Amino acid sequence: MTYSVAVSGASGYAGGEILRLLANHPDIEIRTVTAHSNAGQKLSEHQPHLRSLAHLTLQDTTPETLAGHDIVFLALPHGQSGQYTDALGDVPLVIDAGADHRLTSQSAWDAFYGGAFHEPWTYGVPELLVGGAKQREQLRGASRIAAPGCNASTVSLSLAPGVAAGVIDPSDIVTVLAVGPSGAGKSLKTHLLGSEILGSANPYAVGGSHRHIPEIRQALAAASGAAPDGIRISFTPVIVPMARGILATSTAPIAPGVTDAEIRAAWESAYGDETFVQMLPEGSLPRTADVLGANTALLGLAIDRAANRVVVVAAVDNLVKGTAGAAIQSMNIALGLTETTALSINGVAP
Repeated sequence: MTYSVAVSGASGYAGGEILRLLANHPDIEIRTVTAHSNAGQKLSEHQPHLRSLAHLTLQDTTPETLAGHDIVFLALPHGQSGQYTDALGDVPLVIDAGADHRLTSQSAWDAFYGGAFHEPWTYGVPELLVGGAKQREQLRGASRIAAPGCNASTVSLSLAPGVAAGVIDPSDIVTVLAVGPSGAGKSLKTHLLGSEILGSANPYAVGGSHRHIPEIRQALAAASGAAPDGIRISFTPVIVPMARGILATSTAPIAPGVTDAEIRAAWESAYGDETFVQMLPEGSLPRTADVLGANTALLGLAIDRAANRVVVVAAVDNLVKGTAGAAIQSMNIALGLTETTALSINGVAP
């Protein structure tokens, strides 16, 4: 069966990456691409690398344009998806790459986003531990999927095995992330100009203000079965001069009486059979260069007994495993297709 697809926000980074991956999917027909201010222009003017889709023209993003497809991907700024999802009840599968349907707590939404709160959808991180199982079980047959925040899923995948196994203390998590500016979208912003970021590392959303914090707390609480209030995290992202990528270094205290072997076993048992989330051998740490263009999260684990903390270093491509790849992987699961279809574990080098 071939599924017809519409992609909104197709002129942006996330929308473009969804299209790049879907273009190689044997079960997908990309029928419609939409935008707001760029509507009426050729897709190739904004995504010139997508040569196989150069014949498409961007249409207006309206419920009427998006309706009538088997699958709709929404790659819109946070707070804009909800106005469309409410009107797409007849579309069999809708996948939102924005934040509108990620959070289960309205108070968390109000505190970090504001505006209208929309019902939470099935979370699109298949490998995430949830109550002793994997999130992919909840994705099977899902009709509404919330793709993750790239920073949030990177940190959550980094720490969920330790939280679920009780080998780390989730009340004192510290994570620092080096992130590429593509995660902030394609809109013109002065602080993301090349002249501002080249040769510099720039922290932002410091002091507990980053919008992905409640998403991480929600995911780790689901992994442990605890309340989100029991998850405390100091989260500091830093923009660095690489177009793509996240390198997240996350640490948490070791639980009393836990051995090194038990710590490593928690992560190895969680991800030993996974295709797209891979643990590196002891003593090895990942680089963002190794996941460029891949739907792969590479994790390196170190045990710092002097500080009594576990250190997990994770590398992902924020536009693939962090966003578009996670959305398409979740789509494959929901439709009963082979999970790896159109997704690669191999990066691009140099």
